[in-house]
Amino acid sequence: MAVLSPPKISSLSARLPKSIHYAWVIVAILSVVQIVGQAIGMAAGVMVAPLNDPDGGFGWSLGIIGAGLAVYYLVGAIFSPIAGWLADRYGTRKMMAAAGVSFVTSMVLLGFVSTLWQFFLVFGVLLAFTQSIAMVPMIAAVSGWFRHRLGLAVGLLWAAGGLGSAAIAPAVGFLLENVGWRATFWSIGIVGGAMILVLVPFFRNNPTDKGIRAYGVRDGDPEEISWSKTVEKLRLKTFNQHIRKTKEFWNLPLIHSLGCAGHGIILIYSIPIAVEQGISLTAAAFILSLINIFSIGSRFLTPMIAERVGGKPAMVAALAIQGVTVLVLFWAGDAWNFYVFAILFGVGFGGEMSAYPVVNRQYFGTGPIGTFYGIEIMGALIGHAVATALAGFVIFVTGSFAPVLVISMGFSLVGVIVVMTLSPSAKVLIPDWELSLPDYARPSVAEARADHDRSALLEQLAVD
Repeated sequence: MAVLSPPKISSLSARLPKSIHYAWVIVAILSVVQIVGQAIGMAAGVMVAPLNDPDGGFGWSLGIIGAGLAVYYLVGAIFSPIAGWLADRYGTRKMMAAAGVSFVTSMVLLGFVSTLWQFFLVFGVLLAFTQSIAMVPMIAAVSGWFRHRLGLAVGLLWAAGGLGSAAIAPAVGFLLENVGWRATFWSIGIVGGAMILVLVPFFRNNPTDKGIRAYGVRDGDPEEISWSKTVEKLRLKTFNQHIRKTKEFWNLPLIHSLGCAGHGIILIYSIPIAVEQGISLTAAAFILSLINIFSIGSRFLTPMIAERVGGKPAMVAALAIQGVTVLVLFWAGDAWNFYVFAILFGVGFGGEMSAYPVVNRQYFGTGPIGTFYGIEIMGALIGHAVATALAGFVIFVTGSFAPVLVISMGFSLVGVIVVMTLSPSAKVLIPDWELSLPDYARPSVAEARADHDRSALLEQLAVD
């Protein structure tokens, strides 16, 4: 059975010219994909007012719109673990190409939407699928490129996504008000999809595909191994069997669900709340922009803090800030009140979502984590779906936004309680999972073979 690819002399060099490791190129590529892939998810709240406008082309109730958004999150939740599994099985590069094509197709079709069933199909299903394959495999992929400084890489990746989201929300609001529904989504779809597809040739699934080692590999660290597809499948199955036996496998998706339920309500309904107070759609869209701008710092810093002091305190702080700052909205009336809220809330919002890749590394090591990260994102999107649908129903029944603000706070603060039940992150929970594998699928055996093959190749080159 073929376990390894033929060794390459280029694998002895870990750096590109000018000492720029290709791992940072991967971070740059994935940052662009995140900006595009999150464009609609982060700007969904901007669409609520035009869809609800009785004098516009739709005139749908908030309950109906909330149901459509809930379908979007629910379908995304179903697709997320599938997207993670596909990336583990077939490679992130193929998922990236699929995301580019799907983004163009979905956004162009969204421009044609005129009826409810079309909105549910295009936004609720097609765009949910697109976001899943654009987000889950890409975030998980960065882990394999970094043996050290993973917190910095993840922080840069999430910060770039926040910067893009901050620009996209007001841009979508401006375009909707000035060029209309169709031109808005056609232009975003074509430009965004093209950006992803142009970058696909430059992306690699892992360092061995480039013939180099991961960033931060030190003398004495084990070699990266290029496994055969059969062995990769076996290792993935075994790894997932082991992590399912830990309580963190169940609690981390739950925490992500509660955290996203808490901020999901705000991202969708803060703009309608502001519009109800007489603030224009463009000015209200700036709320989302500020949330994302002030989330950039916490998106960047939280993974590094989690890497240094552990995931639990970082996650507790982020969820607590996210929950408590909602209190500001109970007294918000003028635009500046909403902007103050957005600044405070953004700090907790950014920290809530960004630590998971680092926390996963702390609890589960360097195993094939894509499928589990998909499950975490499934939990996050279920939280969004439940919160959005519940909030829409509560608003329909009560005619008030106040109860949903209480619900938002409750989700975040319950998340704090669940985080406290996690194990300390000082050591990997499943350090010996590879002992369950047959010899040919264990790194120690594979490394011995790689050393033998490399030595033989070098001897042959010396003779030649």
